[in-house]
Parts: sequence; structure tokens; C-alpha cells
Amino acid sequence: MTSAPRPTTDLSAADARRIALRAQGFLGAPDRRGGVRGVLRHLGAVQLDTISVLARSHELIPYARLGAVPRKTVEDAYWTTTPAGASPARPHAFEYWSHAACILPVEEWPHFAFRRRAYRARPHWNHDLPDGTYDQVIKQLHTEGPLTSTELGGAKRTSEWWDWSGAKVAVERALMYGEVVCVERRGWKRVYDLAERAIPQDLLHDELDDTECLRRLVALAGQSLGVGTRADIADYHRLKGEQVDAVIADSGLVPVTVEGWSKPAWADPAALATPPRGRHRTTLLSPFDSLVWERARTERIFGFTHRLEAYVPKPKRIHGYFAMPVLAGGRLVGRVDPAREGRTLVAKQVTLDGAKAVPSVAQALVEAASWVDCTDVRVERVDAPELRAPLARELVRLLA
Repeated sequence: MTSAPRPTTDLSAADARRIALRAQGFLGAPDRRGGVRGVLRHLGAVQLDTISVLARSHELIPYARLGAVPRKTVEDAYWTTTPAGASPARPHAFEYWSHAACILPVEEWPHFAFRRRAYRARPHWNHDLPDGTYDQVIKQLHTEGPLTSTELGGAKRTSEWWDWSGAKVAVERALMYGEVVCVERRGWKRVYDLAERAIPQDLLHDELDDTECLRRLVALAGQSLGVGTRADIADYHRLKGEQVDAVIADSGLVPVTVEGWSKPAWADPAALATPPRGRHRTTLLSPFDSLVWERARTERIFGFTHRLEAYVPKPKRIHGYFAMPVLAGGRLVGRVDPAREGRTLVAKQVTLDGAKAVPSVAQALVEAASWVDCTDVRVERVDAPELRAPLARELVRLLA
């Protein structure tokens, strides 16, 4: 790790928390004119995941910041080209490997050239690729236009990643290389197209060297985080620590010290220039929300231990299958493990940070229920039994 310049700004822990909340769109009035696309560009990446409880994670991200945006509006904002009927059509987003599988603003295509080059240079893969399959998939896309893996004849034979067909392996490899791109999903299926046809010509290049790509992504991560350590910044787009070290001095981020943080930190100078003020959002958060991506950062900023337990054996779960942190007043005040039964949102398990959290958790539950067209909320279990009755009363009051 390279030595950092001497920090010129000292931040309190509370200042750092407020800066992080504003950078992530949870403090102050959001710019609703930009809508879902504005949220995507502000965050720089929105994670995708197969789990759907209330909704899929990429739908929950704008909901958490903007409120009850219709789910179809969310999908259209990501995947519909604009302007309508224009030729050539210009997508707003593409899907690629960033923090994980993420929706990314299409303007960032050139800055992932470093990753495409790295994939092309990989000496081996976990999947065998039959001779001629890759060329056949590219030819089919060229001839027939955008296709799903099923239409390519390459659907998985089972749900397991290691049982992909040859066509599925080929098109996923082409996606990593950048020869193929996903700029749309249909019913959760990726729609693959040739990058030369789908990506706007002014963006379709790998001309930027690795240093320029990394400089841009480090700067974007710093802006989206507001303030972060080297590990925080690296984690945002899953860079290596040494990659961050190589460019951070030229990224535009400035070194700061943060009360209680044991590691050096960097901040977005624009975030330091304006005191973070405004109204705090009260909401349920997806476990895949970029506010809580990095567990150590979440613990450092909020004193809150966050872990997705969907892949933990049921007997070993503590907070539930898809426990969603509850954000209120700029703090994480509890968790809700939700489910849906008809028109009822079921809080299978609720964890509260004391009695003061009851009104906020109830508000977050009622708003989420309304968003997914539920008319009732039922609580099954509260970790602190003495808070069950107060929570039930508050829910009745809000639903009346």
C-alpha cells in the first residue's frame, strides 16, 4: 500500500455517516427529475440478484431512495432505449461485472475495458467450450438479432452453474470479453446482442488504458460513497487494493481522517464542500443495497452487523432468509425478514433496536406493503417480545 498525502480535513464519525448517506441518496431531497435513471447514474452501479421476496433487488434500490416508484417504471427506466423510435436506439444501461453482476450506466462502457481485457487474457475457465460453439453463437446473434440463452439453444439444463450448455458457456464468455452485451432483460432472462450493434458508436471502444479506467472507477466509487477507506473504495467495483493505490492520488479524491476509523480515508471534495443536511429517508433496504455492500464499512459507520442469510442453513439463521435492514433517521434501527401471502405483507421476523425504533419500523413496513399492493401487514415474530404489542398497535394506526 502506498503512503497517502497528509490529510487536511478531520471528520467526526457523525459527519462521515451523514456524508455517506447523502452520497448514497438517503439524506436530502433526491433529484426526482432524473428518476430511476438518475439513481443509477448517481450510484454508478445497481446490483442484480435472483432472489425476489418483496421485489428483486434492482427494483428495491430506487424504491428505497425515491419511494413508491411503480415496478414497471423501474424496469422500463433500466432497459428501454431512448428516444422512442430513434435510429440508432440508444440504451441507458448495460449489465456487466462490477461489484457483482450489476446494471451500469451505458456511459461507463469504456471504463470497463480493463476488465474485458483481463477476461480475454485468462489462461483457463471453469467450463469447457466445445470447438466451434463460440463462433456459432456470434454468427447466430449476427443473423437473428438479440436473443435469450433459451433462444440460442443454450438454456441451463439444471439450475446449477456448472451444468451450463455449450451455447450458454459461449455467450457468457462473449459477454465477459465485451463482444456480446446485455442491455435488456425479459422476464429476468438476459437478452444478448452484439456489442457493435447495441452500444452507441461513440462509446464502443477499448481505447482507454488500464490506468485511465481505474482512475475513473476509483473516482466514481469515492463520489458514490462520499467518504471511504481504501478497502471501501476497492470493494465498490471489486478492484484490487493495489489498483486503487496506483491511481488514487490522481483520482480527485482527497485524504481525510475520520473519528474512530483506524485506516486512512479519502473523500469526494464536492461532498466536503456542502454540509450534508436535509430529510432522512425511512425505508427497508435490500441486503444488496450499495449502502451496506461492505460489511466492515457498515459496522464502522452504523455499528450494525449485516449479513445475508439466504445461503445459510435455516437452523443457523439469526435474522431470517432475506432480512432487510431498516434505515431511519440516518441510522440502521432494525431488520425485517419479509414475505408475501396474497395481499398481506408478512414480517416473519422483526429485530428492533429498542422501543424508539418501533414507529420507524412500522412506517417502513406500511410503505413497503403499499408499494407491492399489499393492504395488510402481519407480524409473526419480534425478537424482543415486549415490543410486539407496541409494533402491532403502530401498524394498526398507520393502516387505519
